[in-house]
Amino acid sequence: MRVLRVRDFRLLWMARLVAGVGAGLLVVAIPAHVYAVTGSVMATGFTLAAEYLPVFLLGPYAGVWADRWDRRRLMIATDLVHVVSVAVVLLGRTPDTVWLVYLAMLGEGTAGVLFRPAAQAHTPAVVGTGELLKDANTLSAFTTGAIGLAAPPLGGLLYATAGADAVVGVAIGCYLLSALALSRTRSRASPVSVPSPLSRTPGRARHLSALLSRTRASARDRTVRTALQQAPATRVLLVVNGVYLLANAALTALLVPFAISRLDGSTGVGYLLSALGAGFLLGAPIIRHVQLSLRAAVSGGMALVAAAFFALFNAPSLLLALIAATLVGIPGVGVLVTVQTWVQRSTPGEILGRVSAVFLTVEAAVALLGALTGPLLAEGAGLTVALNAACTLTLGAAALALRLPRRASTPWTAGNAVQAD
Repeated sequence: MRVLRVRDFRLLWMARLVAGVGAGLLVVAIPAHVYAVTGSVMATGFTLAAEYLPVFLLGPYAGVWADRWDRRRLMIATDLVHVVSVAVVLLGRTPDTVWLVYLAMLGEGTAGVLFRPAAQAHTPAVVGTGELLKDANTLSAFTTGAIGLAAPPLGGLLYATAGADAVVGVAIGCYLLSALALSRTRSRASPVSVPSPLSRTPGRARHLSALLSRTRASARDRTVRTALQQAPATRVLLVVNGVYLLANAALTALLVPFAISRLDGSTGVGYLLSALGAGFLLGAPIIRHVQLSLRAAVSGGMALVAAAFFALFNAPSLLLALIAATLVGIPGVGVLVTVQTWVQRSTPGEILGRVSAVFLTVEAAVALLGALTGPLLAEGAGLTVALNAACTLTLGAAALALRLPRRASTPWTAGNAVQAD
């Protein structure tokens, strides 16, 4: 892809790739480690809660920091926090010390919530807001799908064959490589000039105190709200995306019990997840050639996702279920790329980190809510009712997307590109 000819993006993409692999290896390995140590399903579930907690606590502030600090240095620092946090996992080897694993997951979640808005806001600064931005987001989506497909089972296999020490060691190596790649990119001026907390001037503590005070004020001020009020498409997109991801989280939480009870047991789970990942990979290159308005891309994509999920959960055979699962991923990646690219294109650079953090915080909130309400509804009304209710909610998000402006241009048809090195 042409965007890989841009040196700084190439390094940024490589950093996100290896960091994503490191995080993906832990998805299966850490819960497996906790379950092996404690034998408790509840204790294992706490690892997920520990990772989500920082998103709720730090989500609004993460965007402020991404806008006010040097994003390159912030991403490098979060990689190093990942290294320390993952290393702490090795200390939780008994039921009495498993709390250290939860502490490690808190650190892991904190680093992740700081890294994501910084990386999203940094991408347009590297490649510009023209055609290359679409290519950059498409490549990122493709990479995310590939990692999601391969890294978790590889982490589980590595854990089963070599133990937690090996998984943690590889993850640490990935994060160090990510930090190294980022360190080789060119430094870029911060969107807002503020005293750096890493400055070695005599007034460092005073500068840090002032920065934290401004951070708290910025998280509460009306800058982002005003920007959203003045951008009706982005405001509607925030609500639509939240409803869509709520339904998607519920569906994801129900996939495993569905596959075990309706398909081919645990083998069916593996096939189903692989089919979803394959659809995601197929969709990434397809979306590069699609030219639609914002409303058509979002509403149409969500409607196709809902239809594919309906087909999946009502399929009479494993083969048809796998075909439907593949079809879920193709429009799914289109919705993801469209939303992300629109936000990057339509938001002023000086507040892009904060607006990205708003979207990410809503995403985390509805993901946790959907993961709880989906199984809860299945317990009370049955799995079939819960699955079809979540599909209906996805279709509702598509209908809600019709409120997007009719003439809002597709998010990759305007703007200036960056010349490749």
